[in-house]
Amino acid sequence: QVQLVESGGGLVQAGGSLRLSCAASGSFSSINDWTWYRQAPGKQRELVAFIISGGSTNYRDSVKGRFTISRDNAKNTVYLEMNSLKAEDTAVYYCHANLFGVWGQGIQVTVSS
Repeated sequence: QVQLVESGGGLVQAGGSLRLSCAASGSFSSINDWTWYRQAPGKQRELVAFIISGGSTNYRDSVKGRFTISRDNAKNTVYLEMNSLKAEDTAVYYCHANLFGVWGQGIQVTVSS
């Protein structure tokens, strides 16, 4: 069983930065495939970024050049570095361990304009 715990969210002014973390615990050997999603009020959950086992990454167009996904296999943790934040980035952010089908609890990111 895998559990994911997110941290690092909060309130930031437009143009600021936040770093989200998602740490995994439980019974597993390694987690190499991760995805970050977000869900804004009244909107569907959307994919933000993913990283796969070989290290390749991909991002939704609206965050390219501003967000960076990375992982630390030794810590079983995935990160989302978010820079130049905009009001439209406001949402609850969720991490997902792809091959295990497990979600984090979600963490609020609020960007004030």
